[in-house]
Amino acid sequence: MNTPLLTIKNLNTWYNRKKMVLQALSLELAEHEAVGLIGLNGAGKTTFLKVLSGLHPAFLSDGLLFHGRPVNFREQDFKLYRYTVFAEDNSFQYFTFREYLCYAFSAYGKNLPDVSELVQGFHFENYADVLLKDLSTGNRKKAFLITAFALKPELLLLDEPVNGLDFESTEYLYKQIAGYKEYGTVLFSSHILESITLTSDRVFVLENGQIRQTFESGQINAADIREALCYENDI
Repeated sequence: MNTPLLTIKNLNTWYNRKKMVLQALSLELAEHEAVGLIGLNGAGKTTFLKVLSGLHPAFLSDGLLFHGRPVNFREQDFKLYRYTVFAEDNSFQYFTFREYLCYAFSAYGKNLPDVSELVQGFHFENYADVLLKDLSTGNRKKAFLITAFALKPELLLLDEPVNGLDFESTEYLYKQIAGYKEYGTVLFSSHILESITLTSDRVFVLENGQIRQTFESGQINAADIREALCYENDI
């Protein structure tokens, strides 16, 4: 049996110790798969991705392994294997997209590739030299998504990646997520059922800070996921 890419055992995290956001959360991510994380607003999806990104230090776990070896999410070595696109990101406001792209590839120690296909796919041609602070929410999201798919990290984390995108860019995003297994593993959170069912090899249902159910390939369908989420009309 292949060693999982990432193993998390009994993760607990909080903003206030008296009220846990995630409780005894355990999961494994395999190499080269697309995994959807779905849950209602407030289920803890963004907090979980912040923990994985090294941005939320208030947590405890019985074990965190990357390729079977203990890992610290805040260590530089691990950071070079992952990249995160958050639902909202106001960092690097005085960089243009081109400047940020060069900075990101330099930080990851990679050569800058031709990103014209990604730029065209996300319909971003007219915004490459605009300051990130002057972009709309959707176009700022595209800047970080293009960077993510160009970097091709071993672990790609996407927080509500559909939010703010136009229809054509959303369809292109689905293709990028579904095809990402060629390069690595993508874990993406969403409360939009379509994005999960169209792209995922597996789906984790997050409820009250725990993985309540897992849907494997061949089991992923909208009706069953709706039932697992315990609501019918909000997706």
